[in-house]
Amino acid sequence: MKKKGFLIDMDGVIYKGSEPIPGAVEFINGLREKGLPFLFLTNNSQRTSRDVCYKLNKMGFKVNDTDIFTCAMATARYLASKKENGTAYVICEGGLLTELYNAGYSIVDDQPDYVIIGEGRTIMLESVDKALNMVMKGAKLIATNLDPNCPMGDGKYRAGCGALVAMLECASGIKAFSVGKPSPVMMRMARKALQLTTDETVMIGDTMGTDILGAGSMGFTTVLTLSGVTHESDLAHFGYSPDFIIKSVKDLLNEDLFVKVIGETALAEAHY
Repeated sequence: MKKKGFLIDMDGVIYKGSEPIPGAVEFINGLREKGLPFLFLTNNSQRTSRDVCYKLNKMGFKVNDTDIFTCAMATARYLASKKENGTAYVICEGGLLTELYNAGYSIVDDQPDYVIIGEGRTIMLESVDKALNMVMKGAKLIATNLDPNCPMGDGKYRAGCGALVAMLECASGIKAFSVGKPSPVMMRMARKALQLTTDETVMIGDTMGTDILGAGSMGFTTVLTLSGVTHESDLAHFGYSPDFIIKSVKDLLNEDLFVKVIGETALAEAHY
């Protein structure tokens, strides 16, 4: 059986702010009806998968907690695979803390194995200084992602995890290891979660430097939607390109285009 499944970014792809992008609800719910597997990937470590699921359900998406994979989940699972029952000093919000606890990690204020930086809106410089000194004494510096900024809607942005990590890298002279998109760590985990092979995996995203770069490097089929961060005029600045470019996921409601993306065999094998 020739399967196909989707890894799908969220902000800018299926919603903006608190509103779904036109056609997104129909597209996602249609994947479920067709029996085509999908997993949402987000570089936002603030919320748990349950929090994200609640937001999507309110918008009309028929999804479950298990349909969401965050960079916080990827980070916690990666670190647990490297060091069981480790310790971490963490600058972040609830989503990452929850995942680290679930992975058997203890959150400490002294001599941690890892200093982990995630998303946060109330970060104190005192915490940053503390993290710096821990890194200088040997704690490994980990970033949930390296996004320099995060869109807040209405054309506004806030500094992202990558901006804070860059400050610590500059101060310490030590480079952080990032687990979130475009890292192959998160991409591989997500593919395996759907039990897909490389050629069975399709990534839909709005950001060339994370979604498309990460998925393309893994050999996945890539679909860039212009409904979010990346504009068509930006494409000339990149040395790589997506396999497909669409205005929004609403375009994928067109069966001819959808078949081009997943192939006739995969559509025929889908369970309605």
